[in-house]
Amino acid sequence: MGFKKWLLLIRAPFLTLPVALAFLGTSIAWYYGFFHLGHALLAFLGLLLAHISANVLNEYHDYQSGVDFDTKKTPFSGGSGILPAGLIKPKQALWLGLGSLLAIVPIGIYFVIITSGLGLLWLLLIGAACIALYTPFILKMGWAEWAPGLGLGTLAILGLYYVQTGGYTQEAIFASIPSGILVHNLLLLNELPDIEADRKAGRRSLPITIGGAKAAAVYSFLTVLVYLWIIVGVATDFMPAFSLLALLTIPMAIKAIRGSLSYKQMDRLVPALASNVMVVIFTQLLLGLGYVLARVSGT
Repeated sequence: MGFKKWLLLIRAPFLTLPVALAFLGTSIAWYYGFFHLGHALLAFLGLLLAHISANVLNEYHDYQSGVDFDTKKTPFSGGSGILPAGLIKPKQALWLGLGSLLAIVPIGIYFVIITSGLGLLWLLLIGAACIALYTPFILKMGWAEWAPGLGLGTLAILGLYYVQTGGYTQEAIFASIPSGILVHNLLLLNELPDIEADRKAGRRSLPITIGGAKAAAVYSFLTVLVYLWIIVGVATDFMPAFSLLALLTIPMAIKAIRGSLSYKQMDRLVPALASNVMVVIFTQLLLGLGYVLARVSGT
């Protein structure tokens, strides 16, 4: 398989998420009059490495715990299958995951010491902790989905914003919340097919802690909350009116919600997983486009 096996290991098709996050964070900064192409690209590289590290380390820990051998494989959950197939050695995956995480360090040092200051340091440390501790520790705490939502969602938006503006604002923090919820929900829905496998491995994801039906209800509530949050943001002038473009993904969200409520039926859940991925990506892209159009139009 050559290079293809490494692309499968890092879950390359799902790396559209850092693209959407980087676009949204940069669009928010540009809307408020700040833009630095070099910093935006460098921050995107750091975010991309963070997602690769999270994906690979999760693959490694899934293999080590035996979860990979019990999961119900879908195009969106259950792992890549690369390690169980013996195409890549577990130690190679571990080194790639840790190496990707360590590769972020010089980027962080550049921003913290040379350009952005210590205000970015706490964000980087929390994000790194969410990645490194997620599978071995956080995933055993009963509600683990908050960590990806925070570290690879909300903080990603704020990081992209900060490296271009040099600070945080109430408006930027408000605009970063939908991303945190969406990434949280991306993990939450993808866990529904793996409840039994995760329980067997000693994990305590939210679907295990409260049950699949209640987890689906939480997913549904939070999905609706994303759209309500955007509407309230526009109504209170925390977000530009063009942000309402993100509401175009509501039909996909409805499909995802319906499928989640029938999570025991794989023929309905798998299409819901696909719809959820599109909701996560396109809601953020449309939100970013809304900020761009608002800046261009001067509204």
